[in-house]
Amino acid sequence: MTVVAHEPSGFEGVVISVDVDIRRGIPSIDLVGLADGAIREARERVRAAVRNSGFQFPLDHILVSLSPAGLRKEGSAYDLPIALAVLGAAGILPDPGEPLLAIGELRLDGEVRPVHAVLPAIAAGLGAGIRRFLVPVENRSEASALRQGTIYPIARLSEAVEILSAIRDGTLPSSCCEPENEVITNDSYEGDFSDIKGLTRVRRALEIGAAGGHHMLLFGPPGSGKTLAARRFATILPDLTPLESIEATTIHSLAGIPLPRGGLIRRPPFRSPHHSASLEGLVGGGKTLRPGEISLSHRGVLFLDEVPEFHRDALQALREPIEEGRVSLARAGKLSRFPADFTLLAAANPCPCGNLGRRDRVCVCSPPEIGRYWRKIGGPLLDRIDIRIPVRPEDARTLRGPLGESSETVRGRVMSALLKQRKRYSGYGFVSNAKLPAALVEKYCSLDDRASACFPHAIASLGLSSRACHSILKTARTIADLEGMDDIGENELLEAIQHRRYADSDYFWNDL
Repeated sequence: MTVVAHEPSGFEGVVISVDVDIRRGIPSIDLVGLADGAIREARERVRAAVRNSGFQFPLDHILVSLSPAGLRKEGSAYDLPIALAVLGAAGILPDPGEPLLAIGELRLDGEVRPVHAVLPAIAAGLGAGIRRFLVPVENRSEASALRQGTIYPIARLSEAVEILSAIRDGTLPSSCCEPENEVITNDSYEGDFSDIKGLTRVRRALEIGAAGGHHMLLFGPPGSGKTLAARRFATILPDLTPLESIEATTIHSLAGIPLPRGGLIRRPPFRSPHHSASLEGLVGGGKTLRPGEISLSHRGVLFLDEVPEFHRDALQALREPIEEGRVSLARAGKLSRFPADFTLLAAANPCPCGNLGRRDRVCVCSPPEIGRYWRKIGGPLLDRIDIRIPVRPEDARTLRGPLGESSETVRGRVMSALLKQRKRYSGYGFVSNAKLPAALVEKYCSLDDRASACFPHAIASLGLSSRACHSILKTARTIADLEGMDDIGENELLEAIQHRRYADSDYFWNDL
């Protein structure tokens, strides 16, 4: 029989063939194929699990080969496929007649424990033409998320033997492999956009950012509402498409993060790492090359609160994902790539002490200190942020006033603008204005006569770079989409310029 496993190498992973040879000799188990310590320890777990499940373990020399042999293999998910391959080679396990992908960790009593990276394992198996999968029962929802292939959830090793025997005899009831009924729930409280009281300009900028996928920076004194506004931003984003949902779920599964009931992540992820996060924690890596916070925010939002306090090398590592939408990790000759198409949302105080711009406080920071504070972000990264929003504290009367528009209302306008962009850029490989390459800006960001006359003067007076010019035009395109306009008008252009001009030269003290 043919048993295969899965090695979560990068985003797609690799299907691993598990071959077993049993020959006369001193009873022992040899593992070849660059197996790590956890897999080498599987020899004793498999031996005990097989014996405690009521089967006779072969009293011969057993050779287990994991191929491709040149790829390093890691983790305890190889326990179940090794045990099944040994039982198959010994003639105890019936041959189902076609390849079988198995994944799971074994306890000594034969219980099958859940593992991570089940969804990418199923996807890799389907890509290799495999249609039957044995998975731990706790991973049933995740394994069934793709709604393809036949999933056999098992709680014990003995159940695998019973299922394969029933397949051979044609007596397997269809109910044992039916997909679990999908339950779509929201396991976390996101709040509502109406929680943001006042801050009219901030709400408007967040809506533009959501509609066009633009990166944003919120800056203002502590307590002005930056963090609240940022955390409510995800509520106005539309649900993920089926393909986006599978991509986001796959990354979370690779990282070993518990998935929601129903198996798939339906809402855009919102990741908010602490400012003490290391380069490895933000970008990814480690011994097993796990995805970091950048990849975990794929198809969602990466929120960096107190962004100047992050390590400079970690911030500069954001530049490649922002440009290319992916992270490439090279370790000891091994290259892994993870998707990282996210919206960056950063928040910062205006100065080290945080009092700049507050009417009831005095800022004690000197201009050189403020300059050093902002240079921590770095010009190249700041230049890639399309929208910069000053946040001023609201008075008590506003905070006790009526609620604003709800997330559902704003999300409707955002969806309408996004649908226009998806239709406009169909066939290009991107779906939002923020991803519009420089070569297509002139084609899709056409200005009317008044906007065309205004644009050169505004650029000359502000001294903006070529990247900033393209950024303004793409933001203006999003504003026009929200207004239902084909061409960009003067008002839309001026609003985009207003959102862009902060942080290019004046460190904000004229606007807070």
